Amino acid sequence: MIRLKKAVIYLVEFLRQGKTIGIIGGGQLGQMLALAAKEMGFKTLILDPDATCPAGQVADQQLVFAYDDRLALERLATEADVLTYEFENVDLAALEELTDPKLLPQGTELLKITKNRLAEKTFLKEHGLKTAPFAKVTNKAELAQALKVIGMPSILKTCEGGYDGKAQQNILTPADILLAEELLTQGTCILEGFVDFKLECSVMVARNAAGEITVFPVSENIHRDHILHESIVPARISESLTDKAQALAKQIAQGLELKGILGVEMFIGQDEEIYINELAPRPHNSGHYSIEACNFSQFDIHDRAILNWPLPQIELLKPAVMVNVLGQHHAKSQELIQAKPNWHFHDYGKQEVRTGRKMGHITILTDDLTKTLAEIAETTVWD
Repeated sequence: MIRLKKAVIYLVEFLRQGKTIGIIGGGQLGQMLALAAKEMGFKTLILDPDATCPAGQVADQQLVFAYDDRLALERLATEADVLTYEFENVDLAALEELTDPKLLPQGTELLKITKNRLAEKTFLKEHGLKTAPFAKVTNKAELAQALKVIGMPSILKTCEGGYDGKAQQNILTPADILLAEELLTQGTCILEGFVDFKLECSVMVARNAAGEITVFPVSENIHRDHILHESIVPARISESLTDKAQALAKQIAQGLELKGILGVEMFIGQDEEIYINELAPRPHNSGHYSIEACNFSQFDIHDRAILNWPLPQIELLKPAVMVNVLGQHHAKSQELIQAKPNWHFHDYGKQEVRTGRKMGHITILTDDLTKTLAEIAETTVWD
């Protein structure tokens, strides 16, 4: 088996219709990537250990093996013409050992940066971007020292793993420090200070191997219990902040030499500054609105970018609100189908329904964002 000598490998070949896209991960993002690929005339092959996974339900074929199964990855690489992934926590070492690394246009350097919160924050700082104050923490003494500098409130997170509020601990009072110290048993952590922000937003940006960049509208995001609840597009911010947010997303895409799509999560501070929070090297929950609201969806654009197709300029066809359907909303949301003929209902086909699990989403195109947000609230489904 040939080991990579470089972490970043570029796919410069334009791939024609009829080829096969291999997707590592079979969740809802993989499902929507596969659906977009099918419309474009491509086949899809999924690698996921769950035989009932959402992506496997719509793909041409699925390999039911663990993500770190080296033989399964080699088979995926052999049978596909290009590879991508739908989540960050893939086996980096396994990807670097692919016999034919040119198949992964996104490369592995992007994963190295974005799957590690400390590496990500360091990259952003080195490229002149504003972030929350942060410090590396490996033990109790370093936590105590970091708290002296950053102070409270702050939040301790594991450098790797964790999503939707998992593997992190808010430190609001001295009593929280003991809980935070327990997190240190999971490995190296990062302590981040709080940003005094007035809203959270995100921008999806994509780049292909030819260096073309396209950027989506700014999405205003509302979270509940660390999980995205609603995305409001366009974000209710000034035109100058909109332009700046999109420009920063493009700057990050260039700095990463991105191939594919990237979600850039941001805070709009009370000081009107933009602080970069996190990067997602894949389609993002806050970009789901684009399926109905834009001329091309984030999934269309990601597929185009890794195939080295030319990238169009994104147009917002109509303002939209996207609301997540979690396990606790699933049954009641289905009751809305007959009452809301203009709403777009998406169900991911997950077999197990549980609280906090993303089961689907609903997108509503609108001429009045305020009225639509009130309409969502009036259903009481998300109370």
